Amino acid sequence: MRLTVLGCSGGVPGPESPASGYLLEHDGTRLMLDMGNGTLGRLQRVASPFDLDAVVLSHLHPDHCADFAALTVLRRFHPRLPDLGRLPLFGPPEASERLAALYAANPAELAETDLSGFYDFRPPPEEPVRIGPFEITAIPVNHVVPTWGYRVEAGGRVLAYTGDTGPCASLTDLARDVDVLLCEASWADAPDQPSNLHLSGRQAGELATRAGVRRLLLTHLLAWSDRAPVDAEARAAFTGDAEWVVPDAQYTV
Repeated sequence: MRLTVLGCSGGVPGPESPASGYLLEHDGTRLMLDMGNGTLGRLQRVASPFDLDAVVLSHLHPDHCADFAALTVLRRFHPRLPDLGRLPLFGPPEASERLAALYAANPAELAETDLSGFYDFRPPPEEPVRIGPFEITAIPVNHVVPTWGYRVEAGGRVLAYTGDTGPCASLTDLARDVDVLLCEASWADAPDQPSNLHLSGRQAGELATRAGVRRLLLTHLLAWSDRAPVDAEARAAFTGDAEWVVPDAQYTV
């Protein structure tokens, strides 16, 4: 698998990066993990948006799904549209209604907006499903809205993506023995942090150690957080191969 980072800024796009979005490719199949603010533009540097085989959304906060609206404009109005069919989109059960509201300009337009001809809306697959060579499994995690992390396997390799989450037992199952853990580390550890919002650098490193992860890729640093203490915490808790992702970086899983 090849992982391309399209955006990795947490909460909002930052001056150097769009919000969360990642492209996974294997044997000619392309899978988009989240589609936050600004990621569609970055995607067009490396692949055509019309060549996506599926979109997987961890949850429906704007920094993880806002560019769905831009993708829909392309899929409805581009003057040279290929024969696209319906794009599989995995996301929370209310995704079809919420994303239609994101796209529509006002209530009158929303009443006339039916995106089911463009997308095949599917719930997060808590039993494995296949998209081409990819096997995708969703695992619920601990966030303030319904959120899923994802395990993606192809070619005998496994990547786990946490999405947004606070500490929870399911994270160990999500990350167990994976080749790459793409893990949020949003802020430095502090006793007054909400327990159901994000992971600190320490918590991300401890998860990687506990789950036997082979490589840790840190992401989703909040745009207003200082990276240095978060990085120090993560590296103290996980002594294996670890690095922070940056936009346009590519990794072999």
